[in-house]
Amino acid sequence: MLFEEFGFDNRILTSIGHLGFDKATEIQARAIPEAMAGRDLLASSKTGSGKTLAYLLPALHRVYKKKALSKRDPRVVILVPTRELAKQVYGQLRLLLASSRFTSILIQGGENFNDQHKLLQKDPHFIVATPGRLVDHLKQRHVFLEGLELLVLDEADRMLDLGFADAMRAINAAANHRQRQTLFFSATLDNTEVSTIASELLREPSRVAVGQGFDEHTDISQHVLLCDHLDHKEALLKHLLTGQTIKQAIVFTATKNDTVRLSNMIADWGLTTQALNGNLSQSARNKTMESFAKGQFDVLVSTDVASRGLDIASVSHVFNFDLPKQAEEFVHRTGRTGRAGFKGDAYSLVGPKDWVNFKAIEAFLQKTFSTEVIEGLEGKFKGLLPPKPARSVSKKPKAQASKKSSKKVTKKAPAKARFHDNQQDGFEAFKLPAKRADSKPNFGDEDE
Repeated sequence: MLFEEFGFDNRILTSIGHLGFDKATEIQARAIPEAMAGRDLLASSKTGSGKTLAYLLPALHRVYKKKALSKRDPRVVILVPTRELAKQVYGQLRLLLASSRFTSILIQGGENFNDQHKLLQKDPHFIVATPGRLVDHLKQRHVFLEGLELLVLDEADRMLDLGFADAMRAINAAANHRQRQTLFFSATLDNTEVSTIASELLREPSRVAVGQGFDEHTDISQHVLLCDHLDHKEALLKHLLTGQTIKQAIVFTATKNDTVRLSNMIADWGLTTQALNGNLSQSARNKTMESFAKGQFDVLVSTDVASRGLDIASVSHVFNFDLPKQAEEFVHRTGRTGRAGFKGDAYSLVGPKDWVNFKAIEAFLQKTFSTEVIEGLEGKFKGLLPPKPARSVSKKPKAQASKKSSKKVTKKAPAKARFHDNQQDGFEAFKLPAKRADSKPNFGDEDE
């Protein structure tokens, strides 16, 4: 389906034309009409499917075509789980707004709080934010959401994994009026916690599911190599990085220290490389990712900081030096390649310590991976046997049991259940500020 068939405002068609987009992906073709109709949306699709434009384009169409509910409150808020994804979405949004009068800002942790307050005082139309930092500003009365028209939750499942459920509810409560529309995107919808919060935030939503979040990406070739030990892993990685044509690659590791160690090792192999991990300041992380996106070095060695939010078509290979503990994270890691219609290769190096995580990934994907061997680097490790079932313990003879039961046993009183003290546990941050008296949303007729 072509973008011109959706009935977008001509200014939107001009913007996406300049970006080189003309044909919608499946998630865009199915989600955009529902969003443009003003209905709440509950959607799922695999990573790299183009869902960012599936909510950005309807959001732009709304602000172009409808009258604002409030002169000062933001019209659209987009919540994302990580700083890296926030930065990517914000960059895409700025390109689409480049020729318009509408303004946007980025609110995320790790940046100067007072500088963000100054940006909020300029009454932006769009806010891209991580939930925790936006709630901090709500608490300080730096922003009001009484006139919010559209709330977008991108990768809502990941936000829940990171513990943002209370923040999501607080933001929902701050903008809880009858004319607000909500778009809810998640890698999976078959999750109790996801279903629960979706039912709280959405009103009679349309449901769009393009496959499943864990469906196999047809543009990515998966390769699994079994490894005996750390030295064997490093030898395989060296062979794979230096023995084939690679445009750009990402190597994922389990620890921050390993990102630095492997980055130095790869540099010794003659490749340009940088390390990315949570120990770096936000500005340093941004600089590293921008340099990688511009093709200024070959290999990015990273923890899961880069598993979401990097959309770089030139990434031809992904290497799982260590497998992730969460099976869903495997999908996001490998999804950094094979983007925008390009082919990609994902290599997983599986040693004895990775075996449990490897089997969990197979179970999650409902797939059995075949293993490969590189001549001259064959290993002895062939996998671990499943643990033996626990041996049943025979019951004590009845006579002995009855004799023991005749003894009087003083039972301890059951322990009292402990409930959270909101103030003690720091949840006062989620109390909403008083409504602003000088800016009431207009719930009258809207201009089409």
